[in-house]
Amino acid sequence: MEHIGKHALVTGGGSGIGRAIAEALADAGAEVTITGRRAEVLEEAGRGSKRLHPLVMDVTDAASVRDGIAAAVAERGPVAICVANAGIAEGGPFLKLSLRDWRQTMTTNLDGVFLTFQAALQSLPEDVPGRYIVVSSIAGVRGLKNAIPYTASKHGVIGLIHGLSEEFMFKRPVTFNALCPGYVDTDIVHNQLPGLMRRFDVDRDAAEAIIAKGNRHKRLLQVDETTAAAMWLCSDAARSVNGQSIQIAGGQV
Repeated sequence: MEHIGKHALVTGGGSGIGRAIAEALADAGAEVTITGRRAEVLEEAGRGSKRLHPLVMDVTDAASVRDGIAAAVAERGPVAICVANAGIAEGGPFLKLSLRDWRQTMTTNLDGVFLTFQAALQSLPEDVPGRYIVVSSIAGVRGLKNAIPYTASKHGVIGLIHGLSEEFMFKRPVTFNALCPGYVDTDIVHNQLPGLMRRFDVDRDAAEAIIAKGNRHKRLLQVDETTAAAMWLCSDAARSVNGQSIQIAGGQV
């Protein structure tokens, strides 16, 4: 899929995996709308390329998604590449979780993808090729203890792309796929380290090693590994890859 001049939209595009994917798409010639809730984070990311366009948008708010994507489409055209990356990763023992905890995770991680994909796809003419990708997790293909809402939400987005790939297979030249990375060397992982250090009375390196054990090769993934998979899914070479969950976790999950 030729990226030059295409409009791509990446939610959670101001940091981590989302930012890396957005930057790679911009480098390949796409005009990339990066969304998130923090204007200063988006603006800082946007300074890296004239093809990165910050847009404050809250994926938990239907009006914000609808109006935000409409504004981006008015400026840069239909969304040919959509990467639903925005999400939260919070957990705790199942019996101590509140319904509010559950709903907050579902609203962000699952409802947010539904709203984003729907609004973006409505902008795309029926004969124009598209690549729609959700960043799920290894939690989408296996269970993670003390992270039940997160696990359920990431399973849910894989179900969403399964259904969408079937529904649009013969209607539009659009593919729907999920990326399922393991533990990646990003702020989400770094923010967990202080708690692990206190819990196990270990230093930072040991805490990082504890998290890395969640990957089959017992190393933290680098962001470029997920970025490369996303760029391949956006390419012409992946035009027949549809409804798939690509595991990036150092081995079989």
